[in-house]
Amino acid sequence: MAGITLRQVTKKYGTLSVLNGIDLDIADGEFLTLVGPSGCGKSTTLRIIAGLEAQSTGDVKIDDRLVNDVRPSQRDLAMVFQSYALYPHLTVQQNLMTPLRMRDLNFWERLPLLGFLVPGRRAKMAQIEEDARKVAEALKIVPLLGRKPGQLSGGQRQRVALGRAMVRNPAAFLMDEPLSNLDASLRVHMRAELSELHRDLGATFVYVTHDQAEALTMSDRMAVMMDGDLLQLGPPDEVYEDPQDIRVAEFIGSPKMNILPGESDANGTITCLGLTLDEGLATPQPGKVSVGLRPEHLHVQPRETAECFSGRLTYKENLGSDLFLHLEMAGVENKAVIRAKPHEVDFAAVGETVWFKAESGRMRVFGTDGKRVALTAPDTKRKVG
Repeated sequence: MAGITLRQVTKKYGTLSVLNGIDLDIADGEFLTLVGPSGCGKSTTLRIIAGLEAQSTGDVKIDDRLVNDVRPSQRDLAMVFQSYALYPHLTVQQNLMTPLRMRDLNFWERLPLLGFLVPGRRAKMAQIEEDARKVAEALKIVPLLGRKPGQLSGGQRQRVALGRAMVRNPAAFLMDEPLSNLDASLRVHMRAELSELHRDLGATFVYVTHDQAEALTMSDRMAVMMDGDLLQLGPPDEVYEDPQDIRVAEFIGSPKMNILPGESDANGTITCLGLTLDEGLATPQPGKVSVGLRPEHLHVQPRETAECFSGRLTYKENLGSDLFLHLEMAGVENKAVIRAKPHEVDFAAVGETVWFKAESGRMRVFGTDGKRVALTAPDTKRKVG
């Protein structure tokens, strides 16, 4: 296994810049997810690591070895694609054996008829079959070895594609949205299987997805990318709880973080929609700010108080165990969303005004440049917003 390093990697297509100086260190044995919206550059980054595309500038190292000019086949990486890329005319066993046949057999040994006459071929093939069966046993697909891809379900094909990558015992696994073709329930199941597989193998996984749920549930660390920039890198809990950029705050989380307009005065005191908040700017600077609050940190109140925000309830989104209340608020462009338990909001009806409070110490404040700004400790003498 191996670690992977990117230093100031850029990629341009003519005047179009796809990657803007990416620096990234992926530890040996780590599960790192590149996550972001379509077109952010995450798949391009993965293809540059694999050697399928050449970076415009910058360096790529695998296990401390510079691989800028190394062919993809010589980088000792295994790639799992969204389309699975299985050979439809071969059985599962033959699909698993193909990478080993290409690696371990020479030209003469791979010939259809004459190859059988080459001394030593039989022993090599026996070892290849044994290696393929071991992987099949690890992935619990031994009963499928005689089938062809057309006879498999989506989840079974995904396991075979993973097995074909595993059989070579590569330095690292590169995965480009491998679960996107599966239905919702199977995606959840495969997330758990991939995480368990990573723990069992102890291998380096680099995983590309636009699905934040995959990134949050499987990763050791996640790298959030947008517009060719790496905005934030860290453990999932850290990225979710402490976004350093307003774009990260809005992208990570479902529903996304509520962004409310605010303003800071010369003392650093922050007001938001007429309420004075219980935290101020650590470095006072008057001007506009954006106040971010997660839906689970907002709590509906049975009646109006001086510490409450208000909004008109336009929609109740029932998810069984939770309700998402969608509110129109004066002075706010997008609807605010509150997460609540059904029994907590059974009195709230669509079209009515709903009053709610924010948990103390839970707000995240961003400057006009979209970057996070530091706050003071909560002041209990101020109103709690």
